[in-house]
Amino acid sequence: MSKADTKKVIKLLNRIMELELAGVVRYTHYSLMVFGYNRIPIVGWMKSNAQEGLTHAHRAGEMVTLLGGHPSLKIGSLLETEKHDIGDILRESLEHEQAALDAYYDLLKLAEEGKIVLLEEYAREMIVEEELHLDEVNKMLRQPGDVKAYKP
Repeated sequence: MSKADTKKVIKLLNRIMELELAGVVRYTHYSLMVFGYNRIPIVGWMKSNAQEGLTHAHRAGEMVTLLGGHPSLKIGSLLETEKHDIGDILRESLEHEQAALDAYYDLLKLAEEGKIVLLEEYAREMIVEEELHLDEVNKMLRQPGDVKAYKP
């Protein structure tokens, strides 16, 4: 892999790290803003997502250092919409998960072009996890008994 390609990959991995850290903050915030009868399981799910985001950020940072780069200290964009209805929170989650998924697909493309199997496998694994997250949120946004996928 050329120096230019390595720089591109490191830049993208840092963006992924920033996105994942933003997810940690988002899900932590969301978990504090859930009220109502279903609060306990939803808060547990959000705390779990925050923890997983931290793990994902750490893994991206490890890939950055593996390639000789310096992990970012930034956090991805955080937008406070002041909307705290569970449906609004889940739609925001869907957008966030889609942004992360798109970044991992970008990483996979760079890894395939550079023939970096380690990064390809890492990207594929993360794509599977993000796709499953998207599916989970999508199902949460459906009405009970509705088998058709939620379309924003």
